Amino acid sequence: MAAQNLVFFFIFLSVFSGEQRGVEGLGMGEKKLFVFGDSYADTGNNRIALASSWKFPYGITFPGKPAGRFSDGRVSTDFIAGYMGMKTPIPYRWRKQLAGRVKYGLNFAYGGTGVFDTAAPYPNMTTQIGFLQQLINDSVYTKRDLETSLAFVSASGNDYANYIAMNGSTAGFPTFISSVVSQLAVNMRRMHGLGVEKIAVGSLPPLGCLPLNTARSSFRQCDRAQNALVDLHNQLLLRAVANLNNQTNSASFFILDFHGAFWTVLNRTHPHQGNPSFENPLQPCCMGVSAAFSCASVDENGDKKYTLCSNPKSKFFWDTLHPTQEGWRAVSSTPAFQNSLRQLFQN
Repeated sequence: MAAQNLVFFFIFLSVFSGEQRGVEGLGMGEKKLFVFGDSYADTGNNRIALASSWKFPYGITFPGKPAGRFSDGRVSTDFIAGYMGMKTPIPYRWRKQLAGRVKYGLNFAYGGTGVFDTAAPYPNMTTQIGFLQQLINDSVYTKRDLETSLAFVSASGNDYANYIAMNGSTAGFPTFISSVVSQLAVNMRRMHGLGVEKIAVGSLPPLGCLPLNTARSSFRQCDRAQNALVDLHNQLLLRAVANLNNQTNSASFFILDFHGAFWTVLNRTHPHQGNPSFENPLQPCCMGVSAAFSCASVDENGDKKYTLCSNPKSKFFWDTLHPTQEGWRAVSSTPAFQNSLRQLFQN
C-alpha cells in the first residue's frame, strides 16, 4: 500500500471505528445494506489522488477531515443505515482492509458515475453489480445474506450531465431519459435475481435547483426546463418500479422519495418540527471564486481558489452539486422521505 494510501487508510479506520448507529434505527438484526450509484451515496470509493472528496474542506463537519464523502459530513447512505439501526457499510475499495465490517454489507457507489458510462474514470452501475456478483461467487455472501438484505440505488443525474456535455444541449433528452430508466430497471431486476430481498431506488431530485444551475439567477430561481425533464424521469421510474413488482409477482422494488424531500426542504421558509429552514437554500456553502474553479481548488502555490461559508449547518447545499450533512439530515427527516422508508420496511 502506498504511503499516501496508508495514511488515508488509518483515517478511514478511525472514521468507521467511531461511527454510531442512527438514533432512529429499527433494529433490523442481521440485515445488510448494499449501495450502488454515485456521489450522493459514495462514502469513499473514489481514488484519493483524483477526487475532491479527499481534499479539504470536504469532511470538515464529519469526521473532521477529508474522508471520501462529497459533503462536509455524512451523506444519504449514512442516514439510511442509521434508519435501519446499523453501521454504515464500508466502501468496496476498503473491503480487504476492514474485512470485519463486510457483515453490514458494502457500498459500491462511486462519485461521478452513472447508469451508463460517464466521463468519470470509475465503474458504472452494471459493473458495480458485477462486484457483488463476484463476492457471491467467492462465498463472501451467502444466499441467506442476500435474502435479508436491502439494496439502495442512487442515480442522481450524472448520465444527464454527461449527455449535455457530449451533445451540447438537451435535444433528444426524452428518448435518452427513457433509456436511462430502462437500464435502471434492468439493473434492479438483476439485483433481485442475485437474491437481494428489497431494492430501493431514489427518485431524481430537482436538478434544476442545484447551485450549478441556479448560479445564473444569483441562486434565486430553479431552472424550470430541467425540472420538467426530472419530472419525466420520475414518472417513468414510477412506472418501471410498478412493472418490476408485477413481473416478479413481489413487493421487492420501492422508490425513495428524494424529489419530494428535496422540494419540501428547499421551499421551507420556517423551521418545522425541529427541522431547520436554510439561509438562501439554493446558495452553496463552498464554491469556486470563478467558474474555472470549484470547492477544494487551489493554485500552484496552494492558495485557495474557493470561498467557504462560516457555518455549513446554515446551508442546504455544500458545493454546486451536493447537500451538506445538515441538508441530508433535513431531507431524511421530511415526511416524504420518512413515509417511503416506512413503506419499504413495512412490506
